[in-house]
Amino acid sequence: MFIASDDLFYATPNLNRHAHLRSDDQWLAKQIKQPSSCFILLHQSKNLFKKTETQNLPHMLSYEEAAPFLEENPWAYLGGDGDNHLFVIDLSQKTEMLILQNLDDDLFFEDLRRAGPILQKEQASQFAYGRALMFWHQRHRFCGSCAHPTIMAQGGHLRRCTNPECNLEHFPRTDPAVIMLVHDGENCLLAHNHHLKDGMYSTLAGFVEPGETLEQAVRREVLEETSIKVSDVTYAGSQPWPFPTSLMIGFYAKCENYDISIQDEELSDAQWFTRDDLLNFSDQGKFLPSRDSIARNMIEAWIRFTSPDL
Repeated sequence: MFIASDDLFYATPNLNRHAHLRSDDQWLAKQIKQPSSCFILLHQSKNLFKKTETQNLPHMLSYEEAAPFLEENPWAYLGGDGDNHLFVIDLSQKTEMLILQNLDDDLFFEDLRRAGPILQKEQASQFAYGRALMFWHQRHRFCGSCAHPTIMAQGGHLRRCTNPECNLEHFPRTDPAVIMLVHDGENCLLAHNHHLKDGMYSTLAGFVEPGETLEQAVRREVLEETSIKVSDVTYAGSQPWPFPTSLMIGFYAKCENYDISIQDEELSDAQWFTRDDLLNFSDQGKFLPSRDSIARNMIEAWIRFTSPDL
């Protein structure tokens, strides 16, 4: 039941991040002015989209269009795809009206997941990458060691403390979280979290704690949340989840008992479901997580793998 992580939303397999070159300011200055370079605009964690008659499409600017925004706003280099290089500009310090007044009338800012990224997987992945990186920058403007201001370096992939006595380098961080589908081969365990839409049931998940392996985190989270003990923890796949800065690491786990006792205040319900239940979920007034999530991919992979008819 392994999931091809590169096929999931919010991954960026098509981009070469050029980590060995992005510290070269002259190289960056050359790439940023290339006619084929593209620029993602970000405003308070919202991305730029274009309205069309049928759908909203992710939209990027050319260097000529983006140049007025580059002088006074933080930007970062994301990577290249052949001769095309991708950058992100964070315009969160400006108002939307001021930004949009010099752009086409059909452009607007919207939250990535609300604007329909399902239709544009590749660009949704690129937008998510830029969103996560700039979110980190917004929250690390000061050194965590000496509290002095920090500045961006290496094309936006490092912040350096401006205190010469400290000079500490800070690198973007990702928060690892485990997400797991507990099952016995015929039934799987799904839960409703208070933060989910009414009727949505999803897999269990939780953040990895210091000094803990991923497998230990799976066993701990399931036991803490539902009182179910699990074994045979096997890797399924992983997905960047920039809402705001997580890496979801998926696992399947076999249950050792069936009596559910909800221990987590965030859960309002948890139930065992058969394959047929999931295939007819709407008849029960329930629905699965959105198709851009690894949770949905793991559930659908389990249904296919365990059903002889699919």
